[in-house]
Order: sequence, then C-alpha cells, then structure tokens
Amino acid sequence: MNQLFNYLNISSWYKSFRNTFLSDPDRLLAFKATFVIGTLVILMVIFGYPFYGVSLGLGALAGTLSETDDHPNGRLKSMVLKVLSFAISSFSVELLQPYPILLAIGLSFSTIIFILIGGISERFRGVTFGALLIGIYTMIGADISPNWYVQPILLTTGAFIYGVLSYIFLSLKPYSLIEEQLARGFTALSLYLNEKSKLFPSDEPTEKEIRAKLALLNVQTVEALDKCKAVLNSYGESLSNQQPLQPYLHYFMVLQSLHERAASSHDPYNLLSANPLNNELIGGIRQLLHELAHATQNFSKSLLTGISYKHPIALDWLVKTTNSLLQNNKLTISQPIKLLILNLSKSHITLKNIHQNNLSNLLPRLEKDSRTYFERLKAQLNINHPRMRHALRLSVSFLIGFTLSEYFHIAKGEWIVLTILFVLQPSYSETRRRLFQRTVGTLAGVIIGILIIQLFSFSGQIVLMLASSYLFLIWMKRRYSISVIYVTIFVLCAFNIIANKGVDVMAPRLIDTIIGAIISFVVVRFLWPEWQYKKLPNLLSEAILKNTTYFKAILEEYKKPTTDDLEYRIARREAHRADNALVTAWQNMQLDPQKQQQLKKVAFKLTYLNHALLSYVSALGAHRNQNQQEKLSHQVFEIHILKALEESHHWLITQSNNKIENIEDTLEKISNQLLNTNKEITQIQYILLFNIAEVTLQILEQAKLFKLTSVATKPLK
Repeated sequence: MNQLFNYLNISSWYKSFRNTFLSDPDRLLAFKATFVIGTLVILMVIFGYPFYGVSLGLGALAGTLSETDDHPNGRLKSMVLKVLSFAISSFSVELLQPYPILLAIGLSFSTIIFILIGGISERFRGVTFGALLIGIYTMIGADISPNWYVQPILLTTGAFIYGVLSYIFLSLKPYSLIEEQLARGFTALSLYLNEKSKLFPSDEPTEKEIRAKLALLNVQTVEALDKCKAVLNSYGESLSNQQPLQPYLHYFMVLQSLHERAASSHDPYNLLSANPLNNELIGGIRQLLHELAHATQNFSKSLLTGISYKHPIALDWLVKTTNSLLQNNKLTISQPIKLLILNLSKSHITLKNIHQNNLSNLLPRLEKDSRTYFERLKAQLNINHPRMRHALRLSVSFLIGFTLSEYFHIAKGEWIVLTILFVLQPSYSETRRRLFQRTVGTLAGVIIGILIIQLFSFSGQIVLMLASSYLFLIWMKRRYSISVIYVTIFVLCAFNIIANKGVDVMAPRLIDTIIGAIISFVVVRFLWPEWQYKKLPNLLSEAILKNTTYFKAILEEYKKPTTDDLEYRIARREAHRADNALVTAWQNMQLDPQKQQQLKKVAFKLTYLNHALLSYVSALGAHRNQNQQEKLSHQVFEIHILKALEESHHWLITQSNNKIENIEDTLEKISNQLLNTNKEITQIQYILLFNIAEVTLQILEQAKLFKLTSVATKPLK
C-alpha cells in the first residue's frame, strides 16, 4: 500500500488529477454524496431490496442538499437536528397519509414553522429545508412503501449515513470549510479584477456596460465575504483556543483589503483612455489588473489544494515597469493615473506578502449577530417581514397544489408540491427565473432520459443514476436548468430500478412540474407582489445612508488610525450590502411585468451612479493608510460633503422637496472649489472628494424622477 501511495505521489498524472479535483469544492461534495448513494443502492439491489436502496439514496441526497458549513462540533449538532427533524417530518406524513385533510393542514402549518425557524440561522435554514424535502419525498413514495414505518426509517437513515461520512471527511481536514469559503471569495475577486481590466482602454458606452457587469460581480464577491465571515464565526464559537484561526482571519482581512482596492475608482476611466498620451500606461494597467486576477485565482487554488502559493514573477516586473514609465515620463501625467497605479502596486505587495504576519497573536474581531434565537424569530413574526411573506406564499401554494392533486386524482401529484418547493422564491423575478429553468430542464430531462434509458441494461441504469446524481450536484450552483436535466434522469432511473416504471412516470412528472410552476407563478404574482420600482426609492435612500456612514468611518480613520478597525469594516460591508440590494433590484426589474418596469432607464442610471459613489468612497478608504501621520486636510470640504450626503438621505425619505435646491447648490460649490484649488498640497484628497461630491450631485438629479412617482406608491419609510 505504501508503495502505491509513493508511486501516486510522484506520478504527474495523479498530481494533475488531484489538483484538478480539489480545485473545485463542488466536486468533493458531489463525490461524497454519489459514493454514499451508490454504495447504498448497489448493496440493497444485490440483496434484492431496490426500494430500500433508492429510499436510502434519496435520504442521503436530502442530507447533502441540507448540509451546513459548520465546525465539526457544529456539524454534529446539525446532524442531530437533521435526523430528528427528518424523522418527525417523514413519520408525520406517513401517519397522516390516510387523512388528506389533516395532511394538508399539517403540511401548510409545518411549512410556515420550518421557514421561520430557518430564518434564525444558516444551520437551521439547511435543516428545515431538508425536513420539508424529506416530507415530500415521503409523500411521493407512500404508495409503493411496504409498510408505513419503512420510508421514514430509510430516508432518515440515508441522511444519517451521509452525515457520518461527511463528518469523517471534515474531521480529517477540520479547516477545509474555511479554506473552501476563502477560496470562493478569492475566486470571486479574481473575476471582478479580470472584468475591471477591460476598462483600460474604454469609451463612455463601454465603461457603462462594464461597470454594470462589475456591479453584478460585486454582489457575488460581497456574498462570498459574508459566507467567509459566517464560517469563521461558526468556528470561533466552537473553539476555546482561537489561535488556529489566526492564518484564516489574516487571509480574510487581506481579502477585504484587496476587495476595497479593487472596488476603488479614481476618475471616469473613459476620460483617462481618451488622452492618447496615456496609451502606454493604460495598456500597462490593463495587463497589471489581468495578472492580479490570475494571481488571486492562484491563491484560491493553493487554499484548496494545499500547494504553496507562489507569487508570479511577472507581476513584480509589471509593477516595476509601470512605475518606471510613470516616473520617467516627461509629460504631465494625470493624478488619477498615479493614484490608480499606486493602488494596484499596493495590491501586488499585499498578495506577495500574504503569508507574512499570518501567525500574529493579535486576533481581529468579526461582526456577529448578538441577538438571541428568540429575538431573531420574533423579528420575523410580522406580516410585512419578507420571510414571513415567503412562508405564507409557500404554505398557500402547497395547500393549492395538494388540494388539486387530491381532488382531481392527478397521477404522482406529489411532484406538484415538490416543484413548488424548488420553484417558488421570495420574489416574483426570482420565481419567474426559476420557473423557466425548472420547466425547460424537466422537459429536456424527460426527452433525453427516455431516449437513452433503453440503451442501458439494469446495471447500466444504476451507473447512469449515479452519474446523474453526481452531475446534478456539480451543476446545482452553476446553472440550475442543467442540474434539473440530470435530476430528472436520476428519477427516471430510480423508478426503473424499483419497478421498471421509469418511462411511465415521466409524462406525469412533466405535467406535475408545469402545474406546480403555474401555481408558484400565480401565487407570487398576486400575493404581496413586490415590484422592484416601488422598492428602489427606499433602497436608494438606504444606499446613500450606508455610503454616508462609510464616509464617516473613513474620516475617523484619517483622524485617529486604529489597529482594531471593526467599526470601519462593518460600515464598509453595510455600504456594499446596500449597493448590492440596489443592483439586485435593478437586475430583477428586467423580469417584472412590462407595466411594472417604470423608470427602468433611471433605475439603471441610479444603480450605476451609486456603485460609482461607493467606488470613489472606497478609493478614499483604500488610501487612508498611505500616511497615517497626515490627517485629512481641508476639513471644511469633508464637513460640507458629509452634511450634503446626510441631507440627501433625509430628502429621499421625506415627501418634502424644499431642500433639494440647497443640497445641489452646496455640492456644486464644493465641486467648483475643489476643481479650482491648488491640488499640489493634498492631491489625493482633493480628487477623491471632488469625485464623491460630483457623483452625489448626479444621483440627486436622477432621484428627482423617483420622487415624482413616490406619491403613487406607499410613503417612504
């Protein structure tokens, strides 16, 4: 055995395969689940119990879909909760199966309870989703189950077996979940940097198009940062000795710092590109950003594979060359280009020295939700809370779907409820997107499955089922419509293995999918529809407020630099979250009914401008440590800008339009003074403050159109 391992370790093909496999976290999840499902199905088929094998496999699949990112100790707690909730859900369905009315009532009320409990924490969210899924699986298999107690035992046991194997894997490499989430964060940042490189060179239309894509990529990056923080907090709560977390906390801080620099803007880049004297430097900046993206991706892979990160030599050469071009250029180079190159150079140095100081005794604090579980649950017990509304929509949809299935005796009508669980999302636009993906994926899966199933023997169908489960889990987070194709083939094979009726159930599955999709669409369309144009004024005012708080935090850092910048990081993250909410609303507006897409162009402009404002504020924050001895000069400007931002937020949340002219006049004066002041004294601060004032003025000009429509909607809060 040792000789085999030694041979593999020196084999280039094995190293390549290992690194390729480990570099994608989804592959390990899919492998674990497929291994468990395959082992259980094959063993039970050999012993002559195909129904037992498939039921155990479905339990393992539900356990996979409900798995949470926890420290091993937390994973154990999660597994106990999962087994208990799965057993309660499955046994309840079996016991109530002879009483459809009671089953419908139980399904409806338990859905509300599970969804609200899921809102307490990520751990509960995964477990409660799995409990709903197991309940529906039990409904689907109730007719072919040998005894009423068999399915609950098998489904729960399958989830338990998968949980044990997953726990063993995690125990062998206990910090792999942190490494995975950090890797996802660095990958998201890499995509952002690569897209930003396309701004050099760019004209005005191209810049707007690229910045719109950057805003969407920023959503992914901030979400990845939030998941990193959640996993680090989970580990922090489980460990009495926090020191093993130090390297990962260090990498998380580096990721935040790199993201702030990446999100920074120093000037409209189309203006820099328009000057032919900048061509050589613009080309260098493009290549520098591209190489930084490549280096960030390499560090992501190093976290997953365990291979030491080697900073690219090309980056050293590029930074030196670009700075040399900047210093030796006899022509007057614009200050924004100098700031941009300085920013990129610091990102390069940060990545190059990423392994330094990662074992410091100073542990940075992370933002935590200090509310008790009861307080979090209580906050959702409000009809206006989005999660409560989603719970009620889902409950009503389940009730409608189950009633139709029972009243009209629809074949395999339980699949209507299963479709609703996956299709119905918290918003109209998300539901519409998922509806299309689910329907098209199921149709394609039915056609492909029926065409190819005849080519496989019984043993071949087991292999096809396992391959489908693996590919379903691989594609689940990448492209939902493709994952549905594979899960449909999985179902076809499963029914063929149990009773050779896989092809027979495909037509009912397709019909039930369409019915479930229609129910989801109708419910989300008419039960508390939240059109995006109505949300935009509130989202914009919130974004202005969070940008103002972020700006304040930066000014405090200039005045009193601190080693513990938790408040600063919280303000920064809140600003990005508010920006993401605005971007997501604009994106979702594209799927709202045409008559509900009011002010669509203005919405795009406001989204674009707010992201630009956040970028300029980020630039001010990114340069705050350049000279900690130098306080922000000309406080009159910062005070006036801060006051204008605060008044802008106040104007947005009230119906009065009295002060808008005063705010605009103030910003106009600040812009003119900054533009005409001798900028040799504090060049960085002047330029960045000027950009902040200018873009705030543009936001207010566009926001006037929203104020005109606010009377037709509910008052802003």
